[in-house]
Amino acid sequence: MLVSCVSGAQLSNYATFLTDPHMAPLSIVMTSLSTASAVFFTPTLSYLLIGKKLPVDVVGMMSSIVQIVVAPIAAGLLLNRFLPRLCSAIQPFLPPLSVFVTALCVGSPLAINIKAVLSPYGLSIVFLLFAFHTTSFVAGYHLAGTWFRKSADVKALQRTISFETGMQSSLLALALANRFFPDPLVGVPPAVSVCLLLPKAPPVAFISALSMNCFDYSLSNVT
Repeated sequence: MLVSCVSGAQLSNYATFLTDPHMAPLSIVMTSLSTASAVFFTPTLSYLLIGKKLPVDVVGMMSSIVQIVVAPIAAGLLLNRFLPRLCSAIQPFLPPLSVFVTALCVGSPLAINIKAVLSPYGLSIVFLLFAFHTTSFVAGYHLAGTWFRKSADVKALQRTISFETGMQSSLLALALANRFFPDPLVGVPPAVSVCLLLPKAPPVAFISALSMNCFDYSLSNVT
């Protein structure tokens, strides 16, 4: 439930850039809007969906999302605006640092609950999350095709929206799970979601790009 309540992941921007570079600005705008709205919608949806079974601190979640998401983004924008040389100097070190921190965040709940993860309970979580992300990819693709069928570049738009709906900010869900739910098992689904999305995104982008190239090739043969 918590994974489904968070905003879109920045990984969708990268996947869109690989398949449809001209759609990357749209992807960034959608992710930015979903991230900004997460301050309100994530705690509210969590309360509505989880509140009957677990206590949900709505105000605390709002404050944490501001600290975890909004504040770092604002700080990064300000640093890039007023201290561009500093940003250029530290930029090469940020990707490996982010990978290292992500590995620590994901590995911790998985290591603590390794027996539960390897049990039938853990396998059911993996299956449910795989089905959730796959359904989100497919639903976003087909709904976009229905709503924007008259668009000149509908296929690229479908892929972009599919990436946005299929990739959630599972690390945010993991941070909220660790902060507001004492049971460490609550952090397992977001951690598993991260593990599923990281290897899943490149193949999805590759398949999308391959289908796009095949479509363009067949179209050129027809014309």
